[in-house]
Amino acid sequence: MNNFKMVGCKVLTFFEDIGLLIISIATLIAMGFEVSSMISARIVTLADLLLLFIYLEVLAMAAIYLNSGKLPVRIPLYIAIVALARYMILDMKNLDTWRLLGVAGAVLIITIAILIIRYGHTKFPYNENDAR
Repeated sequence: MNNFKMVGCKVLTFFEDIGLLIISIATLIAMGFEVSSMISARIVTLADLLLLFIYLEVLAMAAIYLNSGKLPVRIPLYIAIVALARYMILDMKNLDTWRLLGVAGAVLIITIAILIIRYGHTKFPYNENDAR
């Protein structure tokens, strides 16, 4: 039974690595298309930069997971904040007051969640090596 668990774990780890590789390659391709689009348009907007930043965060998230085997919850939250900021920038003219307040409130809630996670991690670390 113990060998079955080890084989199952190795198979799942293999598929996780394949999935991360696919995500990384797709992200690099998307970055290439975005850079190509900026070059052909000969203009770089803030929305373009934020999209590239999102792509970099996705790559960083995949690298952290591959290196440590852990996925910090904060990274997807950072990506969500940048995505909401990008949404506000792209759709600024079409946002009514309530929608703008809703997006700003969502950013605030995510930020508070990040602060709570950071505080909890420093105050109650998983092990002694995590304490900073």
